[in-house]
Amino acid sequence: MNYLAHLHLGGDAPAQLLGSLYGDFVKGPLAGQWPADIEAAIRLHRRIDAFTDRHPLQAQARSRFPLAQRRYAGIVLDVFFDHCLALNWADYAHEPLPHFTDRVYRVLATEQRLPEHLARIAPRMAAQDWLGSYREFAVLEQVLTAIDQRLSRPGLLLECLSDLQRLYTPLFEDFQQFYPQLQAFAASERERLD
Repeated sequence: MNYLAHLHLGGDAPAQLLGSLYGDFVKGPLAGQWPADIEAAIRLHRRIDAFTDRHPLQAQARSRFPLAQRRYAGIVLDVFFDHCLALNWADYAHEPLPHFTDRVYRVLATEQRLPEHLARIAPRMAAQDWLGSYREFAVLEQVLTAIDQRLSRPGLLLECLSDLQRLYTPLFEDFQQFYPQLQAFAASERERLD
C-alpha cells in the first residue's frame, strides 16, 4: 500500500495519520524517538505492509505481470491500489476524499517535527494534492517515475506501465477482493496496538 491507503487504514487521530505516513520515512527499531501513539501507528504501517506482501491475493496480482517484471510488481501494485482506492473512495470511507486529504494536509502543516524527507515533501504534497490526484491514472506514471529514479537500476520499474494498463481490469478486481480484508486486518491491529 502507498500513502493514501496507509492513511485511510491507520486511524483518524492526528498521531495515527502522522505515524501512518512516518512508516515510509522512519526505518529501524522504534525506541521512543517519537511519541508512543505515533510509534504505534508506525508499527501498524509495518504490519499492514507485511500482511500485504504475504497475502495470496497480492501474490495473485503480482503473478499477472510478466516474470521479468515481478520483482517490481509489488511497488507498482502499491501505487495502483492507491489509485483504485482514490477512484472508489466512497465504497470504503464515509468522509469525502477531499475532506480527508485536506485534514491530512492540515495535520502535516501543523506538525513541527516531521521526519526530514517528509518535511521536505509535505508542502508539495499538499500544494499538488498528491493524495487526491491518485484518482487519475495518468498520475501513476509520474509517481512511478519518481520512485524509479530512486532505485539502484532506474528504468526497470517504468517497464511495468504498459502491463499495468493492459492488466487494469483484473488488477482492479484483485484490489476489490483484497482491500476489505486489509481493512479488517488493520482495524483488528489498531485495537490490539491501542
